[in-house]
Amino acid sequence: MLRNKEFGQFVIWFSLLAAAAVIVGFTINTAAGILSIASAAAFGTVFFVFTQARYISIARISNQIDRVLHNADHLYIGESDEGELSILHSEITKMTLRIREQNDALTKEKEHLADSLADIAHQLRTPLTSVNLILSLLANTPDDNERKAFVRETEELLVRMDWLITSLLKLSRLDAGIVVFQSEPIDINNLICTALRPLLIPMELHGMDVQIDAPQGMTIEGDSGWISEAIQNILKNCMEIAGENGKIEIVCTDTPLYTEIGIHDSGAGFEKEDLPCLFDRFYRGKSPNATGYGIGLSLCKMIITRQGGTITAKNHPLGGAIFAIRFPK
Repeated sequence: MLRNKEFGQFVIWFSLLAAAAVIVGFTINTAAGILSIASAAAFGTVFFVFTQARYISIARISNQIDRVLHNADHLYIGESDEGELSILHSEITKMTLRIREQNDALTKEKEHLADSLADIAHQLRTPLTSVNLILSLLANTPDDNERKAFVRETEELLVRMDWLITSLLKLSRLDAGIVVFQSEPIDINNLICTALRPLLIPMELHGMDVQIDAPQGMTIEGDSGWISEAIQNILKNCMEIAGENGKIEIVCTDTPLYTEIGIHDSGAGFEKEDLPCLFDRFYRGKSPNATGYGIGLSLCKMIITRQGGTITAKNHPLGGAIFAIRFPK
């Protein structure tokens, strides 16, 4: 433990100096020589005990660091009341806590990845099973009308699967942090029109009424492509909830603190127990008749919050659901 090169050199120099002091002391007189021997012995003993204690502390800390490197659990480094060793102890404790936090975060990330892969596999398995069933029926159906109906149903399932895979890829890109959002002024009216454009024909086919109340010149800061996609996903959700001959109202308000885009539908609203989980990934609601994959609203929240905005959902006092998207100024 004390076989340290520097310590050995120090012992040699100390021995030489002590011997020289003893010789000088005896040269003066016997009493001085004896005093020199006693002083050297006392100092050497104190130094040896002090140094040995420090080396024991350092060896203990080194052993603890080795345990950290080998993933020891429940690691504890005792307090040290010495100056430099106390500082070293503090830094090693910080390092140990940081490594533990990183290990815990990595474990949780692995668990989350495993759960996500299981959810994705489940989400894809359902439409794939339906497509395989339809194809088997299609092969054994001689009637042209039935075959055309099966083909249309297969096309709808494939479109849904394409949307599902695309959304999952976007979620993974957002999770990985590789999406770079642009920050530029966006005109609210142009943003809403861009989000509505792909949905106008389905809305017309279902007899839905859309009303927009957005003052001219109102703007927000953000990435127009991603934000319009988030609004489009909300509008799709409102369309499903409102149903045939439903109504969707988009109201934009401007305050000194934020700009808000409110989207209100005429549907039945949300169940009380669903409200806290609406934006959770793969959450489809408590109702057994719930449709969708539980991805659209989760994607919306990630897009909006990553650009400094907020999104909330609640039941409107006059009926239906209302989504509120706010961007602070």
